[in-house]
Parts: sequence; structure tokens; C-alpha cells
Amino acid sequence: MRVSHKFTAEFDDDNLIARAGLVPVMALAQSVGLSDLVEEHVTVPGSIGSNDGVKVPSLLAGMIAGADSISDMDLLRHGGMGRAFTARRAPTTLGTHLRGYTFGHVRQLDAVASRVLAGLAARVPGLLAGGEKVAFIDIDDTIRETHGYAKQGTGYGRVRWSV
Repeated sequence: MRVSHKFTAEFDDDNLIARAGLVPVMALAQSVGLSDLVEEHVTVPGSIGSNDGVKVPSLLAGMIAGADSISDMDLLRHGGMGRAFTARRAPTTLGTHLRGYTFGHVRQLDAVASRVLAGLAARVPGLLAGGEKVAFIDIDDTIRETHGYAKQGTGYGRVRWSV
């Protein structure tokens, strides 16, 4: 007897949610204003930049749920996820959105991330307990050659090591 490797499992019942742990995580992100911060700070030009406040949280939710490629973002559309979350986007829409990013957009997302972290620290007491005593020291600032096929800005990149 041989095991068949031609079967797949799908959570396509409208009452099943395979990744229900996303609900409290995304509720917390919403409570600290993630979507509003994205709308305020991220400016992807053209139609691919519309609804940034929906697309970026969708990407975040997919990554938290284990998506490691654009096609994996379809996990947000299975089963009862439509009942738990509104305004989800298709993987192709999210991929098109990501292709519009440049290095400047990464910096914009960094600004959002720092504000979300500050919001989380204020919202969840003790999350960063003792944070006022932490010191970040940049011990090395090296410029090294970077490599990559058709990557924007390749040639030389800054590598930072922090403790």
C-alpha cells in the first residue's frame, strides 16, 4: 500500500477559521491606530497606493499567520475569515502594491512601526517595562558591497550592528 500525495486540506467552510489567533492580534493593531498611521505616513503613488491602510495590515496579518509569499496571502480569504475581518485584499492586489515600493517607502513603514510600538507600549502596561533604562549603542557602521538581481540601490549598502 502507498500513501497518496495528491490530497490537500482546505478550510473553506464559512464557519471555520483556521487562524483565529489573528483576531486579537489585529484588534490590538487596530486599537493603536495601525491603519490610520499607514494612511498618514505611507505614500505609494498611483492606483496601487490606494487603500494603503487596508493593504499594509492585510500583509501584516498574512505574515503573522505564516505566509511567506504573495500566493500564501490567500490564507486570509479562506473559510470564515471574511466574517472575522473586513476589507481583505486578494494576493495579486497585495503583490502589485508591494511592487510599487521603493527604499523611501521602507522608511515610511519604519515610521509607522515605531509609532505602533509606542502605541502598544502605552496600551499594554509593562510591555516594555524598564525600557527607559535601555541604551542602544552603534558599535560598527560598515559600508559593504551588496548583491542582487535587479534590486533597487544595489552596489553598496550600509550594514549596522547594534547592541
